[in-house]
Amino acid sequence: MTANKTDTTYSLLRRLRRARVLVVGDVMLDRYWFGEVNRISPEAPVPVVKVDRVEERPGGAANVARNASALSAKTALLSVVGRDEAGRSLRQLLKQEGIAANLHDDVTVSTTVKLRVIGRQQQLLRADFETVPGHEVLASKLRDYQRLLKTCDVVILSDYGKGGLAHIARMIALARRAGKPVLIDPKGEDYSRYRGATLITPNRAELRAVVGDWHSETVLNSKAQALRRRLGLGGLLVTRSEEGMTLYRTGSRLHVPAQAREVYDVSGAGDTVIAVIGVMLAAGEDMGQAVRIANRAAGIVVGKFGTAVVHPDELFLQVQED
Repeated sequence: MTANKTDTTYSLLRRLRRARVLVVGDVMLDRYWFGEVNRISPEAPVPVVKVDRVEERPGGAANVARNASALSAKTALLSVVGRDEAGRSLRQLLKQEGIAANLHDDVTVSTTVKLRVIGRQQQLLRADFETVPGHEVLASKLRDYQRLLKTCDVVILSDYGKGGLAHIARMIALARRAGKPVLIDPKGEDYSRYRGATLITPNRAELRAVVGDWHSETVLNSKAQALRRRLGLGGLLVTRSEEGMTLYRTGSRLHVPAQAREVYDVSGAGDTVIAVIGVMLAAGEDMGQAVRIANRAAGIVVGKFGTAVVHPDELFLQVQED
């Protein structure tokens, strides 16, 4: 590794500690029940799992914030939870991660929980518990958003379709007016609500649901650029699993091949990608370099179990070896 490369990496590490990221969106608690499977239930043809370990991790937008914080960025999170045991657990987990969590309580909802039952290193079942937050608490959240905008360099809006981003068009407009890049992990088929964003990051399946199928790279390029122009986006990043990721901007296309790694679990990989891009932009990197580093991070995180994070020592070892 050259002296120049070492200096560049250390400079970036210092800038990461000064980066300020605001994450807004749908948070959830990821619960894992681990156990042994030794028999089939006599009541139905399903395995019986004798649970011997329980683990909890921040999920959804909270996992995005956790990834940003793991890279040393000063991270704030704005969302809604229920006034319940899961909400209290999520608050505690975020505190342990060093995240400034602004979580509004909504007594009318339950905190979103994704429960996964794991046996013999395989996921046997996922059960989701969720309700949509009320209008009053969302309006209050918007007021906090305007205040927190002044304290960040980059905004990440993590849309999991749980109702926490009902005011997303207003949030985009406020961020752009304040001169803050706004990155969005989209959900659903109506992308008009993301108009004017700096970057959106759909995966292949999400993009296909919006623009239709493609059978060649040329058709994909045409459809992606047409969508980007129609929505007035600064960029459109398509995450393509084993094919890597492709960034479309005005007059340009950047394709970054996937890192050759063993894939263990892809859950939360999109959270890692958008968090890394957001932190890199906040640290002063350009969009192309931010995408390249996020691609490396994705290659690392899919080799881990469940919703996971990438730390600087893992990520920049890869950068230094390039």
